[in-house]
Amino acid sequence: MTSSPHSPTAVPRIAPDVPARAGAGLKAEHVAEILDTRPAIGFFEVHAENYMGGGGAPHRQLQAIRRDYPLSLHGVGLSIGGDGPLDRDHLQRLQALNTRYEPGLFSEHLAWSTHDTTYYNDLLPVPYTQVTLQRVCDHIDEVQEVMGRRMLLENPSTYVAFDRSTMGELDFLREITRRTGCGLLLDVNNVHVSCVNHQSSAEAYIEAFPMEAVGELHLGGHAPDTDDDGRPLLIDAHDRAVDATVWKLYERVLKRTGPLPTLIEWDNDVPAWPVLQSQAQAADRILERVTGVELKRAI
Repeated sequence: MTSSPHSPTAVPRIAPDVPARAGAGLKAEHVAEILDTRPAIGFFEVHAENYMGGGGAPHRQLQAIRRDYPLSLHGVGLSIGGDGPLDRDHLQRLQALNTRYEPGLFSEHLAWSTHDTTYYNDLLPVPYTQVTLQRVCDHIDEVQEVMGRRMLLENPSTYVAFDRSTMGELDFLREITRRTGCGLLLDVNNVHVSCVNHQSSAEAYIEAFPMEAVGELHLGGHAPDTDDDGRPLLIDAHDRAVDATVWKLYERVLKRTGPLPTLIEWDNDVPAWPVLQSQAQAADRILERVTGVELKRAI
């Protein structure tokens, strides 16, 4: 279902598909410069919850961007792993955004962020059990039915493990894709963060990841810290440039997947647009070198 071309909220479907190259998260402070310079970047990703109002400046800006660039719609508040039912009003607002802007990709997190009437400003982990698996699958089925499209589920960054988990994260993700038909969003920085925090191998995680289900990649920065025992602890902060180790893991991923849409995430301490653009350009160079695919430089 698409918006009527005569509707005041319709956005022309000029660039519907997200190409297999690098994109960046759209920030309000960058919009004017982007529209003025029209950089040759693959796509922009937006957090759905920032556009759930009916109109105003956010929508005017996004409509202007959408006329020139493909979009990826990334949800952060649906609470796919939550114990209770999905918020139907929230889901309907997601569906309305999907209809209005026709994003090439739609994704959400394997996490929970609500309990009863309380909403947390965090993406909290879930135990990997059969009960949780069924609940997550039921929620994804509901999302895909309402949205009328396939969604991508993002692997989490975690800091603790549940004693009551009965399966590993990769088995959990693999079974979700088998039961629901959803795809996966592989966040490479999340892999590095979680594996350092749990003292496991990021390389082994990537080698075992079900790459056949991956439709998008994320890269971002993390903040180093230490735990109470003095061991390395990484925080998925999205507040700095991509780490050298994450770039190397990205290369390893591309050798298995081939070219895929790759987002640079930078959500806190957001730099000037040229800094963020340079990170996307670095991802494009790696993508070209590793996969041998020459990227189109025009919009």
